[in-house]
Amino acid sequence: MPALHALIVVDPQVDFCPGGALAVANGDSIMPHINTMMPSFDKVFITQDWHPEGHSSFASQHEGAVAYSMIDMAYGSQTLWPDHCIAGSVGADFHPDLNTDYAAAIIRKGMNPMVDSYSAFFENDQTTTTGLGDLLRAHDIGSVTLVGLATDFCVAWSAADAAKLGFNVTIDLKACRAIDLNGSLDKSLDVMRSVGVTLTH
Repeated sequence: MPALHALIVVDPQVDFCPGGALAVANGDSIMPHINTMMPSFDKVFITQDWHPEGHSSFASQHEGAVAYSMIDMAYGSQTLWPDHCIAGSVGADFHPDLNTDYAAAIIRKGMNPMVDSYSAFFENDQTTTTGLGDLLRAHDIGSVTLVGLATDFCVAWSAADAAKLGFNVTIDLKACRAIDLNGSLDKSLDVMRSVGVTLTH
C-alpha cells in the first residue's frame, strides 16, 4: 500500500463563500485552518468548479425552475443550482485567503455542459473520470484527507469515490462547511460512514 498522504481541498472558491452566488454559511472561515494543514501533507491537490455559461445544472436553464429544486437528468437526479463558478469569472477564483502555493495540481471539474460534477474523481454520471485517481496513484498516494466546500455535496461525493477507489479516506470536518439542503448533511455523513470514510472533528 502506498504510504504517502495527500490533502484534497475541495472547491475553496469565491462563489461558495459569503457574498458568492452559491454561498455556504461561513465558508470563508475554513481557509486559515486549511492553510495551516497544508505543510503536514506529502502532497496537496485543489479542485475547482469550472462551469461553462449555461450549464445544464443551472436553474436558469430550465423554464419555470427554481434554484435548489430537483430535476431528472439522463444520468439521474440533479439539484438545480444558481449560476455559479462560471469559467474565468471572479466567482470561480479561489478565495483570496487560501494559500495555493502548496498545490501539486489543480483539478477542474464540471466543464461538461450536460453533466454536473460534484466529485473530485468522477462526474455525476459516475463514469467519466477527472483523472484525479490516477494522478494520486502516480504520486504514490495511499491515504487522503478531504476538506472544503460543501461537506454534503462535493466533499462527500469526493470522499465516497475515493473510498471506492481503494484510498484510505478521512474528512476533517473542522475545515468543511455544509449547505444542508433538506437534511443533506446528515444523509451525506451516513453515506460516508457506510463506505468506510473516517470523520474527524
